[in-house]
Formats: sequence, C-alpha cells, structure tokens
Amino acid sequence: MNRSRDKGTAWETAIVNYLKSCGWPHAERRALNGNQDRGDITGIPGTCIEAKAANRLELAQWMKELEAEKRNANATVGVCWIKRRGKTSPGDAYVVMDGHQFVQLLKEAGW
Repeated sequence: MNRSRDKGTAWETAIVNYLKSCGWPHAERRALNGNQDRGDITGIPGTCIEAKAANRLELAQWMKELEAEKRNANATVGVCWIKRRGKTSPGDAYVVMDGHQFVQLLKEAGW
C-alpha cells in the first residue's frame, strides 16, 4: 500500500466529484501516461488539471510539470489544483496558474 499514492487518488476523486457537482458531468480521472502525461483530470475540453495533495508546496516544480502536461494534452488552460491543509473540499483548495494564463482567462471572460 502506497499512502502517498492513495492520498493523491483520493484528492483527484474529490476534485472530479466536485466538478461534477458544479456542472461538468464528464470530469474524470485520467490514466497515467508516463512521460506523455496529460494531467490528472479530464472531461473539460481544452483544460489540463494537475492535482496535488502534498505536505510541502513545490510550486516551481509543479508549474513546470503542468506546462509539459498542458502541451501533451494540447490544452489551452492549465491549472494545479492544490489541497489546502486542514480542508477537505476542493472548493476550499488553491487553484494555481501563471500570469499569462490568468490574463488569457480574463480576456476570454470579456474583461
């Protein structure tokens, strides 16, 4: 039994269930693809989600990983969805993206 992997699987499942409850019925965990990984969660077209449930924040490493996975998935939006210590709901978690991504989302939202 791998406690770290189990914790990650539980977090990914929580995110999927949260997304489904918010109106994305096709959200699902993605199978591992080695060096061609395309993120942890799929079902939102054009979006790459990397789920993290770690004790230490490693933003630089995670953002680098996300960029590669976003390219592999041919996604336009990519985020790291990071479990917040002491919280269980993905709605209370941190969702991290770079500034370029943020500006793009604002423009697409009409700002």
